[in-house]
Amino acid sequence: MSAQFDIQQYLIGKQPFYQPQGDEIELYQAAYAARLPVMLKGPTGCGKSRFVEYMAWQLGRPLITVACNEDMTASDLVGRYLLDAGGTRWLDGPLTLAARHGAICYLDEIVEARQDTTVVIHPLTDHRRALPLDKKGELVQAHADFQLVISYNPGYQNLMKDLKQSTKQRFAAMEFDYAPAAIEAAIIGKEAGVDGETAGRLVRVAETARNLKGHGLDEGISTRLLVYAATLINRGIAPRAACRMALVRPITDDADIRDTLDHAIDAVFA
Repeated sequence: MSAQFDIQQYLIGKQPFYQPQGDEIELYQAAYAARLPVMLKGPTGCGKSRFVEYMAWQLGRPLITVACNEDMTASDLVGRYLLDAGGTRWLDGPLTLAARHGAICYLDEIVEARQDTTVVIHPLTDHRRALPLDKKGELVQAHADFQLVISYNPGYQNLMKDLKQSTKQRFAAMEFDYAPAAIEAAIIGKEAGVDGETAGRLVRVAETARNLKGHGLDEGISTRLLVYAATLINRGIAPRAACRMALVRPITDDADIRDTLDHAIDAVFA
């Protein structure tokens, strides 16, 4: 099955838009050249996944993305035997496919996965660069172009959801955050097609919410949500209504916090 698999379907066909904030592109290029596994850390919606897509496009490598969750098992990553009309057949999981064919495997929000699942990546992230398929009795040596990338939001860390040090210390790490106001406004304008003034006002609303993190909000308004609001405005929705729909209602059910943010929107778009 894996020998017939077309890895080219995972190539990024169109250049994704990504606005650099510093030297992250050069850092990632160096890590990929050395085939170092990379960990991306940052708040939700700040551009981690877009960055991985952009780098895969720039490097010309296929990108296999896995959205991690608490129900994901090791078999979901490495593969399993399936029954069909001819008996049983082995089906590679996304991690195995990437290792066999030289893709970048991106495990998004890895802390959502159980720790007994994430340990399967360990042999791929040290000098061995190998993946044991115990159920199949096979040791997959990673393709020369293979790289493993993981991401998570440190703000969600707790005693129950965190990476073990034995996992963390297998990766080079890059920290991401929301872009400075001028850059973030430029990103919103590019992504949603709104004018600079509107984009700037949206960023001001976001800054108000981000200042409430830890004081009623678990997380501030992400760049992704700002793009959503700008997209609604570009579709003819009134800015205040667009902001309430895209920026406030998704992040809180607390009436006091909601009212505070609604007042901030009214002030910014007065």
